Amino acid sequence: MSASNEALIEFVRGWGFSGLADAMAAADASGALTPLGMFMDADWVVKSVMLGLIVASVLAWAVWAGKLVQIAAASARLGRDYRRLAAHGRLGAELARRGAVARMQDAAEAEMAASDGLPNDGIKARTAADLSRIEAGAARAMQGGIMVIGSIGSTAPFIGLFGTVWGIMNAFVGISESGSTNLAVVAPGIAEALMATAIGLIAAIPAVLFYNHLTRVIGGYRARLADAVSLVERTLSRDLDRRAMRPSAQIVAAEIVALAAE
Repeated sequence: MSASNEALIEFVRGWGFSGLADAMAAADASGALTPLGMFMDADWVVKSVMLGLIVASVLAWAVWAGKLVQIAAASARLGRDYRRLAAHGRLGAELARRGAVARMQDAAEAEMAASDGLPNDGIKARTAADLSRIEAGAARAMQGGIMVIGSIGSTAPFIGLFGTVWGIMNAFVGISESGSTNLAVVAPGIAEALMATAIGLIAAIPAVLFYNHLTRVIGGYRARLADAVSLVERTLSRDLDRRAMRPSAQIVAAEIVALAAE
């Protein structure tokens, strides 16, 4: 057993994967042309490429699953708050404090309070700018990590190809040193090299599918955010119209009281 393989096996065992470490040791001792055996017999550069691609593949799966949970929770909160605000009919609805709709409602209420006595058109314009910023921030939060998956999907095949080229180069060096072109001699090295490309494809294909899937899901979430912005703007406009009507109603009430007194 080479020193690098022994160190790798001990590293895996140190992380608590004793079964995998035993399998790696057995594959290294047998020299069989199994995937694990070819990995253990590969050059350290090819082995590093394979390990990097395996880690990248696990990362792509983890990011995809995590983003699905995050987007599902945000979408559920967004839909729930949207229905609550629509049913309430005016600003001041009881909403989830961490939700995007709650931040939009707070921004609209703060602007309306700060602009008391100012023209309604200016209030709407300033609120629209705040809502646009909140919408962009919420969408950007959902996009975090997506580029990692996209990068894995676009680069993994080339990284695997690099490992294959390096492995085949070493195989040809071995042929020149041994002076034998027997297929039984050169086949193991070529097989190890080709396995790097296979692992690259295994990492890249799901990553590309995950990237496209998350892009569609985030697109739907952005559409729901746009609907929420429209709802808050309509609700704000309605509240501003109500506020504008109050002085007129008070004047009419005062005139009615005066006429009744006469």
